Amino acid sequence: MTRKNLSLKKYRQAEAVKLSLGKPFFESEGIAIYQGDSLELGSNLPHSVFDALISDPPYCSGAAGTAVGADPSKKYCHSGNTLGRPSFGGDFRDQRSFKYWCSLWIGQALRACKETAYGLVFTDWRQLSTMIDALQAGGFCFKGLISWNKGRGARAPHKGFFRHQCEYIPWGTKGAVPRLTDRGPFDGCYSIPVLQKDKHHMTGKPTELMQRLVQCVPKGGIALDPFCGSGTTLVASALEGRQAIGFEASEEYCEIAARRIEAAKRGELMKYERPVAV
Repeated sequence: MTRKNLSLKKYRQAEAVKLSLGKPFFESEGIAIYQGDSLELGSNLPHSVFDALISDPPYCSGAAGTAVGADPSKKYCHSGNTLGRPSFGGDFRDQRSFKYWCSLWIGQALRACKETAYGLVFTDWRQLSTMIDALQAGGFCFKGLISWNKGRGARAPHKGFFRHQCEYIPWGTKGAVPRLTDRGPFDGCYSIPVLQKDKHHMTGKPTELMQRLVQCVPKGGIALDPFCGSGTTLVASALEGRQAIGFEASEEYCEIAARRIEAAKRGELMKYERPVAV
């Protein structure tokens, strides 16, 4: 997306973000990645710029609060096998500290969002009530729940369980829900399978799902993802004609996200390929 594709107002808003945050790790026509801690970067965001917060933070689901260095692969991957995907940090908080931490970065995002902006944050069944509380503590007005059905491939500990095949997206707005004429209403439930060729992070979400969610952002508008991981929110934004800013602590994932965005700008989806052992 180039300057000529944007209104002057939207262009100036994107430039205001860059002036506040400095030089990005990666930038391409309205999409930018900043490497660093989400709270540190979020404290420098300008006010009233973003059209939506759309993010998939670490769930810290079932975390005991004592294993700060624990490897998430033991929790999120079958037999701890990541299939070559890098691990990630920040998944160690207990429920109380998780709620406090989320309310901090959500509050930062709220200040950076425009009036009537959307807030969409992923979570699972264990942390659902906690994330709903954190969304409201951060200042968004809780409006409902979006469900994502991953399909019957979802794990169950044994045959006595109902499968945990849904994850959830509490959503709200900064103030009143906007009355739209150019898009919406949006689906409240998505049944989209996880495809290994499209999964670049061990907890990555399908690109198709994120493409559907970024529809709440107006064409040319800006989404904020403080935990962009392998960059799926940014990739979806590029494919759907939106701008996006992402934060990511891991340099390795910043590089993966950058390559995926470059492919998306060519109208392609980069396929995941397991690294070859040397």
